[in-house]
Amino acid sequence: MSMHGFGLDGISTIRPGVRSRSACAENPEGNKGGGAQAGVGDDKHCTKAAERLGKGWKVRPCYRDFEPGQTLTLLDAQGPGEVRHIWITVLDSVQRRVSFEVFYDDATEPSIRVPLGDFFANGLDGCAVIGSAPITVAPKGGMNSYWPMPFRKRIRIEVRNDGREKIDYFFYQIDYTLGDVPDDAGYLHAEFRRGMTTREHPEHTLLDGVEGAGQYVGTYIVWNQLSNGWWGEGEVKFFIDDDPSDAPTICGTGTEDYFGGAWGFVQNHATDMRPMTYSTPYLGYPQAVYDATDKAGPRLPSHALYRWHIPDPVHFEKNLRVTVQALGWWPDQTYQPLTDDLASTAYFYLREPRGVASLPPVEERFAR
Repeated sequence: MSMHGFGLDGISTIRPGVRSRSACAENPEGNKGGGAQAGVGDDKHCTKAAERLGKGWKVRPCYRDFEPGQTLTLLDAQGPGEVRHIWITVLDSVQRRVSFEVFYDDATEPSIRVPLGDFFANGLDGCAVIGSAPITVAPKGGMNSYWPMPFRKRIRIEVRNDGREKIDYFFYQIDYTLGDVPDDAGYLHAEFRRGMTTREHPEHTLLDGVEGAGQYVGTYIVWNQLSNGWWGEGEVKFFIDDDPSDAPTICGTGTEDYFGGAWGFVQNHATDMRPMTYSTPYLGYPQAVYDATDKAGPRLPSHALYRWHIPDPVHFEKNLRVTVQALGWWPDQTYQPLTDDLASTAYFYLREPRGVASLPPVEERFAR
């Protein structure tokens, strides 16, 4: 099950029959020769800024007045084909209020159902800066996805405003190709889960209930501490193809280890115990928010982390379950079970599209 689309392999290959298309507010149906056709005043999405220049000069660059409860269809395309790049930007702090959903072929349930910001590893506050292979978030809030998204019959990408307030501007562009899809290409899935660990069971489930053949390709977590001190001692575990509930095939050595760091992300323990953030092609810790305040006053730390299993996808043939423990330290240097608030997104490919978990109500998505 290949994940073609990363790196430069094949970029010089001329593929007869492959056609490039792009959808945005200037060409919402992605039609050939269909861009820049709006005239000033055609609808509410057209900007008065184009009055002096007229048709063809950035008349309809975005959707305006995205109302509460409204659904926008960003792309509805017949296949076969592949989405290769998605760019979206909205104003600060609304990323968790918008649902991002992707439907493949004849499916009635989405295979991707994630708050908008979390799909782009930008779920903490909308202000991440990320430079990774499949996800790039550029200043300020320019969210880009390069996850390959093949489809065979049809793809439909929707966003829904689940908040109580209107979103003034919604900008997007989706670049895709039409043409044959390799037989071994899987369908990208993404599932969001948010939950609180407990002293009795300090474990968060990233993914469960997945049946069939596929490969796990990515993890994004917003980890909100509800206690002081170190929080990342727990292990990430992959239970593959009927593994016993207490015996995973893949078992990591600690949370910061899984995300590529070590020793609490602290560069110099003798002089500065603050963690150091980083962003690399396949793993990163782009945000560590310690001193932020809101109307309720100071809050405990929040962390945003990602790991993309692109060189090292986790393959499974029958089923998969993925968990992470929430452990710190007691003063006597034994592990302390933690009660922390975790919001995670799991990315995986399957041979066939399937539905994923429903999103919690919008007020329960803000795990901080």
